[in-house]
Amino acid sequence: MLNRSITKVSPSHLREPVIPSDRSETQPYGTLQRTPLALDCDIAAASVDNLNQLLADTLTLGSLYKKHHWQVSGPNFYSLHLLFDKHYEEQESLADLLAERVQTLGGVSVAMAHDVAELASIPRSPKGREDPANQINRLLQAHEVILLEARAMAREAAELGDLGTNDIIVSDLIRLNEAQVWFVVEHIQ
Repeated sequence: MLNRSITKVSPSHLREPVIPSDRSETQPYGTLQRTPLALDCDIAAASVDNLNQLLADTLTLGSLYKKHHWQVSGPNFYSLHLLFDKHYEEQESLADLLAERVQTLGGVSVAMAHDVAELASIPRSPKGREDPANQINRLLQAHEVILLEARAMAREAAELGDLGTNDIIVSDLIRLNEAQVWFVVEHIQ
């Protein structure tokens, strides 16, 4: 019988692929490949930077929703548990849309958790469990961070003529975040 388990003893195997490759990354983060979108490279680069910022914050907000989904407690547990999970799924779908727009523009989307954490503008939450009122306040603060930067970035994209990016920011990101704020804020009214 053939043994297919990894038998390396050295911890260095955790830092390198099991099957080595001679290939390096095909496009470094922060670079732009020219695409025939009828957009100037400088405009596409500005949109990529803005979209990656929104992507990092959207992924952070999604993670915050999932954390609170797992850790919520109290008399409104069930409704908040379901609401937080629904909002998490919506933020994840939005993140996919933002990442694909970055790639469409010829950029490289931020993807790994450590890179997202480095780029995110949303204040870090504690590792421990918070009461529902603090969870809600933290979520509302995160939404406000995203909405403030999104409004400025939407205006910039429109002024530069990147209407595709403007459309995603306004029609998808701003509308979703405003709706989620409405659902969350109603728990403290």
